[in-house]
Amino acid sequence: MTWFNRQSRLIQIILLLIPGVNWIVEIFVRWSTFLKRGGLIRLVVSIVVTVFGLVFGWIDLIWVLLFKKLLLQ
Repeated sequence: MTWFNRQSRLIQIILLLIPGVNWIVEIFVRWSTFLKRGGLIRLVVSIVVTVFGLVFGWIDLIWVLLFKKLLLQ
């Protein structure tokens, strides 16, 4: 999560804009956050992102544009 947050906003948007890349970034960020911080909501989000990562990546793209952070971060 910190790696993603340290990137410039343009890089974050580009990573979430490319379909295959956004799924990999979502999986990496969500699972690493869950393993570092734990929590039931983070576990559920990690599982949902693993299955529906492409759709969730597009939602996160819009969320990053609006609020400068990932959804349910």
